[in-house]
Amino acid sequence: MKRLLTSAALAAVFILPSAASAQVASIATTNPVIAIARSKAYGAANQQIGTAYKAQLAQVDQKFQQRQTVLKQLDKNHDNQVDDAELKAAKLAKNPALRQLDQLEKESADLQRPALTAQLYALEQILQRYSAAQTKVITDRHVGLLVRPDSVMYETPAADITEAITAELDRSVPSVTVSPPANWQPSETTVRLQQQINELQQMAAAQRANAPAAAPASQPQVQPQQQPQGR
Repeated sequence: MKRLLTSAALAAVFILPSAASAQVASIATTNPVIAIARSKAYGAANQQIGTAYKAQLAQVDQKFQQRQTVLKQLDKNHDNQVDDAELKAAKLAKNPALRQLDQLEKESADLQRPALTAQLYALEQILQRYSAAQTKVITDRHVGLLVRPDSVMYETPAADITEAITAELDRSVPSVTVSPPANWQPSETTVRLQQQINELQQMAAAQRANAPAAAPASQPQVQPQQQPQGR
């Protein structure tokens, strides 16, 4: 997709050295979330996790279906969602279905936690190498100004170095381990990045649902716990 540079980016261009024509070609964009999500190490890690925790993840799916069944008990107008009025009525009536939902949520979280921790550990290892990979691509391509895609209005496809950074990650981080040390905790940055990747996966899934003929995703992913509407 082509975009026009915003006024802020244009201002940055104007303060570059006098060889303007040469410097314009050194402007690039990248999306770190996509670069990492498409890396071979991340895809391979998810495949390992999906295999290692197959039984637990299958139970998570079962718990999700059980929650959907319980939620239907609260859906009095049969619109496939539990609105505030229905939830309030259930609380006032001390409906036992609410306790069932809480229990199922807890059980799902407990079942999914080891797989999610392994995924975050794998992701953090890649994230730790991202800066070096990006710097190498910037240096190799003589990039003088790097901006995020959402900060520009126009760009040529050649200006996007996301794919190049992914390729450098594949070279520098060909694989990662999915077995975190005891008591390991992810950084806030890693957790936020995983959330952004999950959002991208959900958007891609929605697009595939609207385009039945589309090819399936190439990298199996450990999906975040699905949250039915209403609670």
